[in-house]
Amino acid sequence: MSLLNVSEIMELIPNRYPILFIDKVDSLEDGQSITCTKNVTINEEFFRGHFPGNPVMPGVLIIESLAQAASILILKTEKYRGKTAYLGSIDNAKFRKMVRPGDVLKLQVTMEKQRMNMGKVECQAIVEDQTVCSANLSFIVSDVKNGN
Repeated sequence: MSLLNVSEIMELIPNRYPILFIDKVDSLEDGQSITCTKNVTINEEFFRGHFPGNPVMPGVLIIESLAQAASILILKTEKYRGKTAYLGSIDNAKFRKMVRPGDVLKLQVTMEKQRMNMGKVECQAIVEDQTVCSANLSFIVSDVKNGN
């Protein structure tokens, strides 16, 4: 059972197909931690070119998935409701295993520190109880800007 479904997720973050990588929120401890699920399927657009005959989820999209999970954690708090979280930096990213079609990617994010409209999170992407990627991300929260 999910805590937030994809429709509720889209109310929080601006990402949409084909760049929405969170299928559901499994658990959420307000302002502290979140666990989300990304079901990786062969129908993903990026598998057409990465790599033909050897489909592998690009590492940058695993990081993007973690950043989206972090955004949900941040924007679910009352203080930042209606704002947008932007990725500020990626530190200590490590890729340990390939993510392939059929994998269920569990995205775990823990708030490390937060000050005013900035903060840092510690992230892990896990498949079948094995860490496939870990990274520390920083973020900046800002008002939503419309226009060009």
